[in-house]
Amino acid sequence: MVSSFHVHNFGCRASQADGAALQSALLAQGLTAAANTSDAQLVVLNTCTVTAAADDDVRKAIHRVHRENPAARILVTGCYAQRAPEELAVLPGVHWVVGNSHKVQIPEIVTGAAAECDAPYHGQIHVGDIFAQHDFLSAPVEDAAGDRTRPNLKIQDGCNNRCSFCIIPFVRGRSRSAPTDQVVGQVRNLAARYREVVLSGINLGRWGREPGSQPGSITRLADLIRRLLDETPIQRLRLSSIEPMDWSDDLLDLVASSPRIAKHVHAPLQSGSDRVLRRMHRKYRPRHYEDRISKARTWMPDAAIGADVMTGFPGETDSEFEESRAFIASLPFTYLHVFTYSERPGTPAACADQVPMEVRRERNRILRELAAKKNLEFRRRMLGRTLSVVTLTEGALSDNFLKVELATPRATNQLVDVKIGSVTSGGLREHNALTVL
Repeated sequence: MVSSFHVHNFGCRASQADGAALQSALLAQGLTAAANTSDAQLVVLNTCTVTAAADDDVRKAIHRVHRENPAARILVTGCYAQRAPEELAVLPGVHWVVGNSHKVQIPEIVTGAAAECDAPYHGQIHVGDIFAQHDFLSAPVEDAAGDRTRPNLKIQDGCNNRCSFCIIPFVRGRSRSAPTDQVVGQVRNLAARYREVVLSGINLGRWGREPGSQPGSITRLADLIRRLLDETPIQRLRLSSIEPMDWSDDLLDLVASSPRIAKHVHAPLQSGSDRVLRRMHRKYRPRHYEDRISKARTWMPDAAIGADVMTGFPGETDSEFEESRAFIASLPFTYLHVFTYSERPGTPAACADQVPMEVRRERNRILRELAAKKNLEFRRRMLGRTLSVVTLTEGALSDNFLKVELATPRATNQLVDVKIGSVTSGGLREHNALTVL
């Protein structure tokens, strides 16, 4: 029977939160957390499958763990495990494969009778789109934060959208929301230990929208946030990615008006071309997106505004890419997450005419350069300003999502105001005010 474990997470904030909750559940079973994979009897790889590169990273990690620690039992879980368990079960060292749909059973799987079998047991628990309503919230949230300075609290999982390029709805299931009272209690507990908490989800803006999932009148994310502000002492809430049309006027006004909410708007764009958005099956057009972003900038002049954008979507022509580039250039973004399109088996886009990889990568380079220019302009605007930051293990992070090097060391996990003195290669640096005697 295993007595020590190590959890290694891949992918998004929701995956990180899953991994922290899983670690808490394993600790509750009496297992001991190992500092690295080499010292663990059980290695849990909590996977991502959003791109082919993500899959490749997981396979490489499995081979590395088995090479460095051949006695370890490897359990693979997460999105890749849900999508293609057979691919993973045959890799050397893999003892269990457990999809997202049964992730909450992992503590029992690794400590139960199956764990005692002499022969390898490949538990491919993979049941398609069958997910329990709250299967992603099995651990006490005060432990689910792990040792992060800014814990991610996942309050929503799954997605009801069917974008033509995305596998996530098939590996995460339909949208499910954490109950209001539970979220309030979780944030209250976290507020005792952390200054900033990040609310996350697979489709966060859909929190509370499932019929009958939230008793009473609180059925929108803005309603939940108001209650968190009223009933918990949390000093700063930060919202992770929210779909463009879920950035309602009500939500934008709440973020803009509350000093306890980080001035940070992330709205996935994917493309600035109307024709490409239609082929992606996205639910907005460029004019809708521009309206939301323009309003965010008007109401929050110094806010971080970011987006996910994709290059090389199937059929993307030179003119469509240029349309997208020009649209992105016209908007007040402060950063971009630029992705090269990656075919995902089982999605409609994977069957369409593919853009050559060298073209995809060149378009990626162009948008990354544009993003770097916009980010530098934004950072230069902060010179001489005083920003509120949360102190991290190294440096700090500003309210408007900029990395700040501190001139004077501070304890971690504190909210402090710092004056910005200079721009660094990737962020800002606090003004070093020397005392003149």
